[in-house]
Amino acid sequence: MNESTINIRLMKADDFDAVVAIDEKVLKASRPKYYEIKFDMLFKTSNFLPVSLVAEAEDGTVVGFVMGEIYIGEYGISQEGSTLDTIGVDPDYQQQGIGEQLINEFAKHLGTLGVETMHTLVDSDDNKLIHFFNKNHFSPSKTINLERSL
Repeated sequence: MNESTINIRLMKADDFDAVVAIDEKVLKASRPKYYEIKFDMLFKTSNFLPVSLVAEAEDGTVVGFVMGEIYIGEYGISQEGSTLDTIGVDPDYQQQGIGEQLINEFAKHLGTLGVETMHTLVDSDDNKLIHFFNKNHFSPSKTINLERSL
């Protein structure tokens, strides 16, 4: 499969089942409640612009997705940044450049909206994901993520 056989489009509410299925294949755990909250936020409120994308194979099957958001506040779109909070590519379609294509299209789409930076969080022990994001032009930010155990 090459990039010309993959179609990237805006995510629709109807993509819910495909996104949940891909996530379950990747993580080997089901998280429908997580996606119910995200899809409700994306498709049932007016506080977020549609920026999440899916990758479709030639036959229309959703084989990957990238989700993120730009908050629309009182003063419009924040030009300081956006988030990429979830990405997944069906394991049967990995290692074909689909994740990179999704990120590039996501960045292009955000750029047309005036967004200047994209942020994401990665577990510091997840070397595979860190390598993937480094390869896709992400670098450590100036922001330090702090946590406190309770």
